[in-house]
Amino acid sequence: MGVFQPEVSHDSQSSSRSYALRWEQVNFRVLSLAGVLSILITLIILLYVHGQSSKQITLVIDGKTQSLETREAILSDALAKEQISLQPHDQLSIGLSDEIKDGDRVVINRAQPFSLTADGAKKIFYTTEKTIGQAIKKLGIALEGHDKIFPSLDTTISANMDIKIVRINKQTVQRTTNLPYRVIKTADPSLTKGTVRVAQAGAPGVMIQHIEKIYQDGELASMRMVGKEVQTVTKDKIIAVGTKPLPKPVTVAQTTTSKTANATNSTKTSAKSSNVATKSGVNFEYKKLIKNVSMTAYSSEEPGIGTRTASGTRVTEGRTIAVDPNVIPIGWWVYIEGLGFRRAEDTGGAIKGNKVDVYYDSLNHARNFGRKSRTVYVIGPVKPELN
Repeated sequence: MGVFQPEVSHDSQSSSRSYALRWEQVNFRVLSLAGVLSILITLIILLYVHGQSSKQITLVIDGKTQSLETREAILSDALAKEQISLQPHDQLSIGLSDEIKDGDRVVINRAQPFSLTADGAKKIFYTTEKTIGQAIKKLGIALEGHDKIFPSLDTTISANMDIKIVRINKQTVQRTTNLPYRVIKTADPSLTKGTVRVAQAGAPGVMIQHIEKIYQDGELASMRMVGKEVQTVTKDKIIAVGTKPLPKPVTVAQTTTSKTANATNSTKTSAKSSNVATKSGVNFEYKKLIKNVSMTAYSSEEPGIGTRTASGTRVTEGRTIAVDPNVIPIGWWVYIEGLGFRRAEDTGGAIKGNKVDVYYDSLNHARNFGRKSRTVYVIGPVKPELN
């Protein structure tokens, strides 16, 4: 009896070989994918290890240098780990989100707060600049003209410093003042005693003063006179006083009349000679004699002193003096011991009483004059001439 053998067909063998071939292709793909994944995982691990490797960087904080070792990749993380805090106005040489590398140098300038008072307002600012001048320049705050700042521009900025800017404004205005006229009495021999006549009517003068006003932050701080000029010359009032003796009644005795006339002439001669002086070869009569008069000097080269006098004349060396009109009338001539003839043409706020200010063109001569004491002969409105 024979053994039954299963029938093996050609199709069955072909199917087995096809299955094996497909399995081999799938297995190759799986292996390739696994290899790629392994490589990627290796690269990620290498990158992580590289990122976590130690770095040595240099920190410069407000000029002070220190070394920092870190494994952080970002600057902000490295500073946070070292507990280095930053304020909004601080300046960094690189960004907080920038990646740091081994050997990097990071500069941090911390901002200093300061208060600034200017233009009526007080504000708080922050700066990393070194001096006040650099700070206000960066803020766009300008100093103009005569403005002042306290402390000075070259002062080093410190925390919570108070800085003040004072705005200075100068203005020059004109001020009109009246110059009162003086009453001058003169002897008139053509008029009899007791007779008074107005020889010249008085008229006040007008002076224009140039006043400089200085304002600080809009408020008037000071003012001073920087110049003056006479607009209208003062015209003094001159009163003529009679000195002519009254006619005497005729007496019976001729001898008595003669004696009386001789006595009168002798009295006149004696009175006249008592007020006569001879100086520098000139004989002159004087109205009064003032001793121990305080003498100083001034010059038009001084600030605020013009070339016009209070009487309207031009200052002239060797002639012009400033006086107190209540002591020496304006326009009168005087003789000063050691100086000679001078004319009272100017006044001054400090010239009061027995004080005279002598004019010199040169400021050095005026200063060298110093203070002296002299005798002054008050003569009158007419200068004595050489006989």
